[in-house]
Amino acid sequence: MSVVTQSPTRTGRWPELGLSVFALGIGFSAYVLAYWGLGSDGIPSTLHILLPAALVFILAAHLVIRHFAPYADPVLFPSALALNGIGLAMIYRIGVTTGVNSVRSQLLLTFVGIVLMVLTVAILRDHRLLRRFTWTSLFAGIFLLLLPLVPGLGRSMYGARIWINIAGFSFQPAELAKVLFAIFFAGYLVAERDNLSLAGPKVLGIRLPKARHIIPVLLAWAFCMGVLVVEKDFGTALLFFGLFVAMLYVATERVSWLIIGAILSVAGVAAIATSVPHIQARFTVWLHALDPDVYNAQYGSYQLVQGMFGMASGGLFGTGLGQGYPTNSFAADSDFIYASLAEELGLTGVAAILCIYLIIVMRGLRIAANVRDGFGKLLAAGLSFTIALQCFVIIGGVTRLIPLTGLALPFLAHGGSALLTNWIIIGLLLRMSNSMRAPAPKNPLPTLDALAKIPEETPVAQPSEQDAKETEVVLHV
Repeated sequence: MSVVTQSPTRTGRWPELGLSVFALGIGFSAYVLAYWGLGSDGIPSTLHILLPAALVFILAAHLVIRHFAPYADPVLFPSALALNGIGLAMIYRIGVTTGVNSVRSQLLLTFVGIVLMVLTVAILRDHRLLRRFTWTSLFAGIFLLLLPLVPGLGRSMYGARIWINIAGFSFQPAELAKVLFAIFFAGYLVAERDNLSLAGPKVLGIRLPKARHIIPVLLAWAFCMGVLVVEKDFGTALLFFGLFVAMLYVATERVSWLIIGAILSVAGVAAIATSVPHIQARFTVWLHALDPDVYNAQYGSYQLVQGMFGMASGGLFGTGLGQGYPTNSFAADSDFIYASLAEELGLTGVAAILCIYLIIVMRGLRIAANVRDGFGKLLAAGLSFTIALQCFVIIGGVTRLIPLTGLALPFLAHGGSALLTNWIIIGLLLRMSNSMRAPAPKNPLPTLDALAKIPEETPVAQPSEQDAKETEVVLHV
């Protein structure tokens, strides 16, 4: 009988370091290409300062992850870093054309976001501690979501009241609220999973849950629709309700919840689209974007159609960074940064960007599938769905698949609130992946329940030396 020795679990820290340097190279290469595309020669004067500083900073972040989470997923951090670098290059390119230098603030927020990611990994030693704050997260999320409605604190922008202004700084509380709601949903669904899985009456071929268990879903639906009406924020309401339904399906594995969620979403959006003028205008722009009256109207479809023209002119390989006309679209570095990238990088470029998003989401779902506790499974799935839903809602709006919303494309678009929150999400996923990939203790102590099941009179047989040799097992990770 062949005996195989046990190999240690690979930490993946060296691959993470290599991928991080490669991701940094992608961002700086895009910066130099944009600099050349805008008509400048040579090397940017700031490159000799930014590049060494970025290398030192990324190395420091890597060392902190190596120390506090040695078994964390080695792909998540470099993937987010690559997206962030591409976004900074495009924001710089847009700013040179428009004369609005937004890249400095975005670069500073990138620094703060990575610091927040590192602090999340270092301070939160066990993600299961977040389950203690299930209901606290709910109330804190609701508080943040309602802050823009406070007179004197909240302010309206582009028809939606989703911002607050503190000491001259603008912040979108709903971005942080999505993390808090994910924590609440994970804690609530772990506790109520069995009740939510119970079968109820069957209506039109759909097995419905019992009435007392569907009430939380109806309350979530009503709350999201209320946010949509009061704050006129279609994207946030769609994101929150989609997040809850997706996590509910993961917890119960019942297709009926998806059907119920789809019916409630369609019914709610249809009712509000016919009664709220702001949302009704969004649907008009979506359905009749090429109508001359809609195109020329104030807050009409001009922005959407210009983005479509830009994506079409980009073709397969794009016009090249700095050589297109993305500024013909309003908010080319924020809401419409996907259209800007599609014009100058082409279908090939944005397909590569979508693949990076897919890597992040798939690694998150892999963490959800393999982490050892139910709360971690649901939280990792919820955070992964958050990124996936944002990409779908934003890119779907820009490409006219669904009505346009005002959410920010993760890591790419200009906007501090979304950037900081998404880096925190990466930190949480890194922490959970460390728990997933870390090797189990060699001699775990028995639990009290296990000890209670062993009768006192039962002698415990000791394996012989020959038996121990024959039962030696190999695990390759």
